[in-house]
Amino acid sequence: MLKVTVNLDINKNLYIKNPEETELGRRIVQHSILLIDEVGLESFTFKKLADQIGSTEASIYRYFENKQLLFVYLVNWYWEWMKFRVGFFTMNIPTPEARLKTAIQVMVDTSQRSTSVEYVDPEALHRIMVTEGTKAYHKKNIDEENKEGFFLSYKALCRKIADIILDIDPQFPYPRSLASTLLETANNNIYFAQHLPRLTDIRYEKGYLEKVMEMLFAFAMGCIHGAGKELKAD
Repeated sequence: MLKVTVNLDINKNLYIKNPEETELGRRIVQHSILLIDEVGLESFTFKKLADQIGSTEASIYRYFENKQLLFVYLVNWYWEWMKFRVGFFTMNIPTPEARLKTAIQVMVDTSQRSTSVEYVDPEALHRIMVTEGTKAYHKKNIDEENKEGFFLSYKALCRKIADIILDIDPQFPYPRSLASTLLETANNNIYFAQHLPRLTDIRYEKGYLEKVMEMLFAFAMGCIHGAGKELKAD
């Protein structure tokens, strides 16, 4: 696994005190990921987290106002990390088609082309995104949180993928829509394969993530080239 220094730009409105700046803060991030991965967001509490790290609930509240903001912080961490990895692993790939395929590989499987961050388990965080990620932004107060900039990292990640799509076809009319669809579809089909198999053609068996990658790339290229044919026909 490649070890690199990753500086992530996470919205300061999500935390009271930056957890990356102290050992306790990093432990809060580290063990909140492990605990949410184990028990789920609904069952996750600051009391359980405090017991896990051998601290107090009050110490956690000095970093995060509530568990929802901590969760959105973790989701933002993931988006920023994914944005870094997509840029890192596509920077020396000459053709845009190959860059898109690599970007899809990065977003689907954290064990492939991975990078290591000392206090974060990337595979556990990816599992959380698959099972819980949409809870960060599918909610009633989304507009207020959007005004606070809570989802700028996701928008930047989509823009990075959209730029690769436009490198394939600068006239493609739906680059951001396709980029966000690829990200959502990747997680949905992993989740469906594991839990709701009749909602996907991907079977949950050895090598299933490679099938997800193949499906996403075929879908993306079909959308890009299909739109190109329609534009020419017009």
